[in-house]
Amino acid sequence: MTAIASTVTIRVLLFAGYAELLGSDAVEIVLDNPARVRDAVEQLRAFPGGERLPAKPLCALNLTQVTPDTLLSPGDELAILPPLSGG
Repeated sequence: MTAIASTVTIRVLLFAGYAELLGSDAVEIVLDNPARVRDAVEQLRAFPGGERLPAKPLCALNLTQVTPDTLLSPGDELAILPPLSGG
């Protein structure tokens, strides 16, 4: 029987204005398992400057766009992306 870890440690990449808000382009966070993308965003919102993050920012998990309900696994890389615009 495999034991399930009680926490999930992930790396969060922050881009453009989000990196400026939080003062870093990457942070490592530890969440209670099971953890979802929404839990990671909520924890980021508790960082100084994080309250200015949108409630549901565009997120990519391991280079794939995901929803707030997506489950996180240890070692995942979550990117918080600013609104995209094009022309």
